[in-house]
Amino acid sequence: MLEFYSASTRMVNSRRAITECLEAALGENIAGCDLIVIHASIGHNYQELADQARRLAPKARVVGASCCGIVGSEGVSESMKDVALMAVKGREELAIAHVDGIYGDNSFEKSAELARQLRAANPAVNMVCFLASGIDIANDRCIAGLESVLGPEVTIFGATSSDNMRGQASYQIVDDRVYEHAAYAVGFADPTLEVDTQASHGFVAVGEPLVVTRSDGHRILELNGRPAWKEYTSRLDLPENATCGDSIPVGALAEKLPEALAREYGNDHILRVVTRREVDTGAMYYATLCPAGTRLWLTVRDEPRIFADMDRMMEEMTRRGGGRPVAAVFHADCLARGRFLFNRVMKDELVSRMQFPLSSDGVVPPWLGMYGFGEFARLGGKNTYHNYTTALYVLRRRA
Repeated sequence: MLEFYSASTRMVNSRRAITECLEAALGENIAGCDLIVIHASIGHNYQELADQARRLAPKARVVGASCCGIVGSEGVSESMKDVALMAVKGREELAIAHVDGIYGDNSFEKSAELARQLRAANPAVNMVCFLASGIDIANDRCIAGLESVLGPEVTIFGATSSDNMRGQASYQIVDDRVYEHAAYAVGFADPTLEVDTQASHGFVAVGEPLVVTRSDGHRILELNGRPAWKEYTSRLDLPENATCGDSIPVGALAEKLPEALAREYGNDHILRVVTRREVDTGAMYYATLCPAGTRLWLTVRDEPRIFADMDRMMEEMTRRGGGRPVAAVFHADCLARGRFLFNRVMKDELVSRMQFPLSSDGVVPPWLGMYGFGEFARLGGKNTYHNYTTALYVLRRRA
């Protein structure tokens, strides 16, 4: 049976930060853990984080990612020096895989390779925590690649790594190495666990849509017959030399959902983020494949709706949980929903509305959350990629 432990801290020194987290999570039994999952803000030295974790827990596998802030059982923080981790015991019920060099044009093949590694390591894997580079990747093809080997019944949850909203570089840790375009997957094979996933965003589509008139996979080349970035920033009232950091807080793009999925989602649209632009061509990098003819709406943030949708999501997850004990919570949040969207008080309130319904006698379960570029959660019974959402992955003990 897998056991989960979490901790978070805000500390400048990377080695000391990971030491403090492991001590808080595991006490004197740090060396007894089998997996350490690290989320750390962009100001940390990722090589030092990895090296110190491996020094203190030499038999553990270590994976991790850069992010724009963390959420732990202690609450939320978005400084440049945040670290949070989940430590796991139970080597026989884990499988870890990774690939390097994953990009938009090979996302399917690389993700299928990940899935083959997981299946070879443990054929009983029935849920997968997946994390990939947040820049230049086709996330719907990642899902398809994993499902081509593991099947669509295996729940995929996780996130994509981020920087501090600049869209320049994000990082992944696998054991003793730090990468920029890697992906890792943690497979869970504990028969006593089940995972419940859901995502919510609360944004509203407005105006007339932009129409994709030319694209290449996940690269949008033209919108409305004009260079994509030029048309996009024009509609946002931003200068053409604006950066992704300028566009992300105000530039969520929306695709219309079928009526049945819209009812389940609580919103008529699913959102997408632009994480990179090509200065010379004017192309912009979408988070999924985006064929010509796709209609994309701009959106506005509806803060009362964000809170109302969060409450609705927690009511539904609590109902589905049926009182079964929570073993751990993994959590992915869009970086634009953190300090770039809310002030401190509202952000803390939003997190408290997530954590309170999943707590037991006032104690928050082991919790690992990050502010990243994208989120994976089921929609309509299918593994789905989301942007600009809060996505929760609740691991409960089976009845």
